[in-house]
Parts: sequence; structure tokens; C-alpha cells
Amino acid sequence: MATALETNLLEAHPRESGNKNQARRVRHEGKIPAVVYGAGKDSLPVSVDPRVVLRILHSETGHNTIFDLSMNGGERTKAMIVDWQYEPIKGRLLHIDLKRIAMDKVLKVSVPIFLKGEAEGVKTQGGIMEQILREVEVECLPADIPSHIDADVSHLTFGMVLRVSDLPHSEKIKFLTDPNQPVAHVTSVKEEVVATPEAVAAEAAAVPAEPEVIKKGKQETEEEGAEAAPEKPEKAEKKEKK
Repeated sequence: MATALETNLLEAHPRESGNKNQARRVRHEGKIPAVVYGAGKDSLPVSVDPRVVLRILHSETGHNTIFDLSMNGGERTKAMIVDWQYEPIKGRLLHIDLKRIAMDKVLKVSVPIFLKGEAEGVKTQGGIMEQILREVEVECLPADIPSHIDADVSHLTFGMVLRVSDLPHSEKIKFLTDPNQPVAHVTSVKEEVVATPEAVAAEAAAVPAEPEVIKKGKQETEEEGAEAAPEKPEKAEKKEKK
């Protein structure tokens, strides 16, 4: 399991916090607004380069990457990306939250689970592999955060379930997710039955063409409409009498 400790550097520059117009101005300059907090210090509004942020998010360790955050070219601190927002239509990065990290204090993070191997139930029993849980929450020191956890499923057959308690991990990592939570299992293939012309004809013959109630309802409605029609001349006669 590779760790998320990398030598990335993200430059942050102080900015004015305020309304949306100020945020648009930051983006117009080719930066995105961000907030830095944590480590017992006040939160600080900053602007950062979205290209560097995307490189971090798309790296092997993703949002669990720990990098050097440089404040206006001076003080450096370890940090992580804890939240980010994209523009819903064009997919542009709009805003991120950065958290200062103390390397000697444990963190709670979510780590992706990768299934490895071909399950016996898929290979010899014709089943399909279903992954139920794709991330597991762990607690560990920043330097020990795994980029992902590999889960061997080659031994799984029908009736067997891989659970969180079965996932491999070192003593430096503590699982916070329920150990009984299912991660993956082999399920049967649901075959789609294609109806033959004979079956369609037999089914059609077994179903009444149209319920009697519906026919009567339509007829009664038409008859009521026919009976209601003569009322108009009667009203006309009354008017003539007046």
C-alpha cells in the first residue's frame, strides 16, 4: 500500500473574503478562491492555482495527498484538500478547502478499496462480482495514509462475503468502518428471458380483451350524454313562454 505523502507544493496568496464578485475576480485572474484552516490557527482566505490543485486531485493518492502549502512564498506547512467544488455544467474547479496537517497527529480519512483477482465464483460458477463498499474510513498518522487498499477476491464463491474485517492493513492503520460491513460478494447472473411468439400469443389469449366494467362505463356515459341532450330544448321552450 503506497502512502499519500508526496513532494507537491501549492502556493497560496492571501485574498479578501467577501461576496461573489470578489470570488469572480479571483477566477478571472486565473486562480480559484480557497480557505485554509486547522492546526489551532485562524482560517485564512487565499487564492491558489487550479492547475496544481487538479494535479493533486488526479494523482494516485488523490485528495488524501499531503503536500507543502506555501503561504505567499514564505511560511510552509503540510496540508490536505478536504473539500472541493466544481461548476456543474462546464466542470471547472470553483473552490477548495485546505486543512493544515500536524504530522504527529492521527487523521480520519476515507481510502478507496480496489478488488484484485478473479473470484472462483465468477471463474467456475458463472457468477458476477458485485462490490458493495468502495471506500473504508481509517484513522492513522498522515505519513501512513494508504493511497488505496487491495482486497483479494480470488477465493470468493457463492455464499461467501468479503467484509471490512477481511481487508489487509498494517498495525499503523485503524479501521473505523463497521468490521461486519460487506465489501464484495459473488452474485448470480440474472438472465433476461426473451418471450417467443407462441408465448406472447398464449399470454394474450389468457388476458381478457377489455374488462366488462370499462365497456359498461363507456356505454353508460354515452347514454347519459344522449339523455341529457333533450334538456336544452325544454329550456328554450321556457324562455319562449316568458
